[in-house]
Amino acid sequence: MLAITSRALKTSAAVKSFRPLTAIRTKVTLPDLPYEYDALEPHISGEIMKIHHSKHHQTYVNAFNAAEEKLQNAFQANNLTEQLAIQNAIKFNGGGHINHSLFWQNLAPKGQGGGNLTKGALSSAIDKEFGSFDNFVTKFNAAAAGVQGSGWAWLGYNKEAKRLEIATTANQDPLLALVPLLGVDVWEHAYYLQYKNVRPDYLKAIWEVINWETVAERFAKAQ
Repeated sequence: MLAITSRALKTSAAVKSFRPLTAIRTKVTLPDLPYEYDALEPHISGEIMKIHHSKHHQTYVNAFNAAEEKLQNAFQANNLTEQLAIQNAIKFNGGGHINHSLFWQNLAPKGQGGGNLTKGALSSAIDKEFGSFDNFVTKFNAAAAGVQGSGWAWLGYNKEAKRLEIATTANQDPLLALVPLLGVDVWEHAYYLQYKNVRPDYLKAIWEVINWETVAERFAKAQ
């Protein structure tokens, strides 16, 4: 009994001496667009781009920074319950920031790379995996149209299998299982003002302004 009590006292002392590592706060900012709000017209209206970037993305930035501050305070207060409670806000808003930051880079005006996939390693990989570029677009759009509610459609690279894959994520979940190369936002705020509830029309139009140079660069780095 004495031995058990001693072990219990040692365990108790170890627990009391444990303190969680102090969180290093990550603060994010809204990135500038590499083009004007109306530069993607007529495929994506300037009004949509302005609201999407300056309102929706800014909201994710603000909410993430607020959640990170709360998390820092929870760490300092050694409040594990509060630390856990904040995780969903960090995941949702942090994912929103990550996804949108890539989304803006994945777009470009016509004449500045938008919609123009040139011959190269990426186009060859698309042909190898999906048969042709047209087949890829058809499969990607089917996956994107099939997202229930809000979410994202992705072209990603599987580093283990060394192949391109199409994937979807719900809400603002970032793509973690694959290296994200191309992400298309299929939340209604990305298209409703222009395309109403007809998501397939938006998906058809967005290929005219996909920045394939950026996608190809990410593909090269992923390999």
